[in-house]
Amino acid sequence: MLRTLVLLLLLANALFFAWARGWLGPAPRHAEREPERIAAQVRPEAFQLLPPNAASAAVQAARAAAFVCLESWPVPEAGIAAAEAALASAQLPAGSWARVDATAGPAWLVYAGRYPEAALRQAREAELRKLGLNFELITAPADLAPGFVLSRHASREEAQAWLKTQSASALRGVRVVLLPAGPAGYRLRVARADAEQAERLKSLPADSPAGGFRPCERKP
Repeated sequence: MLRTLVLLLLLANALFFAWARGWLGPAPRHAEREPERIAAQVRPEAFQLLPPNAASAAVQAARAAAFVCLESWPVPEAGIAAAEAALASAQLPAGSWARVDATAGPAWLVYAGRYPEAALRQAREAELRKLGLNFELITAPADLAPGFVLSRHASREEAQAWLKTQSASALRGVRVVLLPAGPAGYRLRVARADAEQAERLKSLPADSPAGGFRPCERKP
């Protein structure tokens, strides 16, 4: 009985060896030898072996591309402490943002407003977000506040040229106005926001102390 069992095991091993080698039909993929593996490659031209230095540079570039630079619209000097507290509440690590001088000179604004009623203001804010427009809530001067600034320009001509690039739905209630020079203020810049931080910053409402966030005008 034991001899018969040993013979059966030897026979099974021999059959398995022959099958794995492909002697009994197509070889299984896990037993393929090098020529078969090369023939089975999918788009081999898409793969490139990089030397260590180039590979390290590619990794660093990919990591850098994963971060974005975002900054707030100008925040008056008197409100900067509350704006920074809002960033801390949004779980931004201390030291991840910097104050950038944004003392405003005279500017031509592409402006929508006024919206003194909160419900109307919130509806217009939601509409601007849906259109994918960057904007800031303006709280001074009194004849413009509260309203939304869609863009700032050095001249009336530049502001009007920007208007011509927008859709009709974005232009409802929008006009070009002159904003006199304002008091000292800052932008809060997050130079290296990861995807989760960027989402939290962009979701801050325009009337939060930090205001809305947008891509940096000039990267640090």
